[in-house]
Amino acid sequence: MYRIRLHGRGGQGIKTAGRILGEALFLEKYEVQDAPRYGAERRGAPIFSYVRAGKKPINERGIILHPGLVVVADETLIEIPAAGVFQGIAENTVFFICSNESSDFWRKRLGIDSQIITLSQSEEYDTALDFHYNSSVCVGAAGRLLGVISKESLKQAIEEELSVFEKTVIEKNIEISLKAYDELSSYEGIVKRGVGISADSYRRLNWVEPPFEGADISAPAIYDSGTSELALTGLWRTLRPVVNKELCALCWHLCGSFCPDSAIYLDEDGAPQIDYEHCKGCLICVMQCPRRAISVEAEHKKTKEAKGA
Repeated sequence: MYRIRLHGRGGQGIKTAGRILGEALFLEKYEVQDAPRYGAERRGAPIFSYVRAGKKPINERGIILHPGLVVVADETLIEIPAAGVFQGIAENTVFFICSNESSDFWRKRLGIDSQIITLSQSEEYDTALDFHYNSSVCVGAAGRLLGVISKESLKQAIEEELSVFEKTVIEKNIEISLKAYDELSSYEGIVKRGVGISADSYRRLNWVEPPFEGADISAPAIYDSGTSELALTGLWRTLRPVVNKELCALCWHLCGSFCPDSAIYLDEDGAPQIDYEHCKGCLICVMQCPRRAISVEAEHKKTKEAKGA
């Protein structure tokens, strides 16, 4: 099984990179898992994405502790312990780093025996805002290093995962990704499949059971209002839920009951309204609505419509 761990920062497209890589592997007839893992929910905070791929059903779950390939989109994460770049690495772990420095530089600096490969596309970016194209570099590099993804599958995966964006954006991502794919041709297939992890040696942990405390001791007591109303967390959203009034049955307010941020309220007619200033776009309400009266729309389209208006 291939185990890939991608590291980046919030806002750099690492979650999308994991999805593209997973889709490309799926197109190559692999069983695939791809999932992001968040730390602090803010732009610029470390974020991880995990991808597993194998020819048999995948029974592993959770984080990848022993990756065969570690992809680092932002070299500044290497110096942050909380980023976990080196967690569970071994001698056969392959590192790919988006960096202007050479592989020898990083090998001497880090003092590890693992294979380290670097590549930078930064000179092609028009502005600093284009730094998130590093994720496209990572996808193309990972595809070549695995040696099982064709250019056609990589291109199709990018087109499908970025279909909500304009054609020029999709084409630029494809161009940058395929260039990285071509430049690493000499490293094709360097990442080897990892062995399965057996559960035979698992032993139940000796948990310590704390005594139960009465509610008068352990229950929270809030005496002052917080600042959550002042934090406009809607800026984090990439997808937004939209209520279809024609389909809404004005039920028992399931969408609002399950909203973790209390961003859904009822108007005077008892119909749910979404507070987009605080809705983070978790889409739990979409999953809970029994009548499928809440659809999903890309946030950038709404932003563009608002600017046009």
